[in-house]
Amino acid sequence: MEKDHLEILLEDIRSKFDLVIEGYAALDRKIDARFGELEEKVERNTFLIEALAKRVDEVETRLDAKIDGVEKKLEAKIDAVERKLEAKIDAVEKKLEAKLDAVAADLAAHRADTEVHHGVYRVKEP
Repeated sequence: MEKDHLEILLEDIRSKFDLVIEGYAALDRKIDARFGELEEKVERNTFLIEALAKRVDEVETRLDAKIDGVEKKLEAKIDAVERKLEAKIDAVEKKLEAKLDAVAADLAAHRADTEVHHGVYRVKEP
């Protein structure tokens, strides 16, 4: 009887092992399915990230070009303003020089006239 009893126990254990193995096989299939889904999502996200990076690079290139254009326009305007200001400063200098020359000439004439009237007016040098 022990042999029959042992065979029954071994058969019972074998059937339980078969159930465990089937459970592991089912879990393996589920894990593989989930892993496949996850892999697809990772590939899709990688594609989207690469597309986004490409768009960001394109926007950066366009912005760089616009900034360079604005910079050049501003430099040209600044140069134009500098030239206008230099021209105005030169014109003011010339007018001031002319006025100072006129004042110096008037002063020289007045001095010469004062020295002619030696007895009445006298200019002293410091």
